[in-house]
Amino acid sequence: MELPDNADAVLTVVEAIPPGRVMSYGAIADVVCARGGVASARSVGTVMARYGAAVCWYRVVNSVGRTPPGHELRARALLAAEGVPFRGDRVDMRAAAWYPAD
Repeated sequence: MELPDNADAVLTVVEAIPPGRVMSYGAIADVVCARGGVASARSVGTVMARYGAAVCWYRVVNSVGRTPPGHELRARALLAAEGVPFRGDRVDMRAAAWYPAD
């Protein structure tokens, strides 16, 4: 199946998130745009909902560290297994947020 251009760009960024780290939808959109693509936090969410099962979807959270809606328990378990720190029901974004060097 051929993916739309922005879906491929989004999934490429998500695949690069190292274990134990997370990125927000907005941060992923920023990276896609910096690399010449077009994306918004909302479009990243749409891509993840449609095509995200093929990548480490649970490493993508909202800007305050909430895990994907409807998948909170599974995402938390997977992130905790990788050592991602939490503050209550949210990922500790100060400790776990990641942004690629390029």
